Amino acid sequence: MSIHLIGGGATTSADAPLHASFVREAARRAEAAGRERARIAVISLHPEAEEKAAALGELLVVAGGGAAIDLKLTAGRAGEPIAQDAVDDVDGIAVGGGNVETVRAGLEPVFDRIRRHVAAGVPYLGVSAGAMIAGERSLGSGTRIGGVVVSPEDAAEPGEELELDAGIGLVDVTIEVHVAQRGVLSRVIAAAEAGLVTGALGIDERTALIVGDGGLRVEGAGNVWRVLPTDSGVLVSTVGG
Repeated sequence: MSIHLIGGGATTSADAPLHASFVREAARRAEAAGRERARIAVISLHPEAEEKAAALGELLVVAGGGAAIDLKLTAGRAGEPIAQDAVDDVDGIAVGGGNVETVRAGLEPVFDRIRRHVAAGVPYLGVSAGAMIAGERSLGSGTRIGGVVVSPEDAAEPGEELELDAGIGLVDVTIEVHVAQRGVLSRVIAAAEAGLVTGALGIDERTALIVGDGGLRVEGAGNVWRVLPTDSGVLVSTVGG
């Protein structure tokens, strides 16, 4: 069982290899359960949820390289929690992107179920916001800490204060995404220095961080950034591929 976290941007068939190890794990899980076809829950909470869920599902099929997959699609809306059974009786759970607060709120009623399934060996795939909510704590979309700007924002639209909420807790650090592309490494550094997080991993777009029994593995075109507070400040490094 592994946790597969993608930093966003991986939306075309060329990005299928980033999803392939997740699909392989789901297929092995199905085989162990005596099923010929892997069942994968694909969840989207987005203004275009049906389209986004279908697109992620299609990408997983491509990533499977012809493996038999049954998709259990769930398309949600802002303010509407997903059904309790959306993540049940499956061999893999995939959560797409969108507004992180919306995705977190919609999934929160099934956080316990997701944790139980993953602990029992069901792999989890989170893309963009789906990756952010996998952490012990989930970053919101704010760009300021103590009123000070810590990441890019529109000068004409002052940003909001950064807030954190409980995440699913599949990994014991906070997850940031779109790091290099949106210039948000500074946000995670500032959060660590302010004591809002005790450690974080930031994932670039088209990059996957795979957390499993063998430790951390990085695949794709970008970096995964490790941010740790120290007695004298904040230590930043990259995780090896």
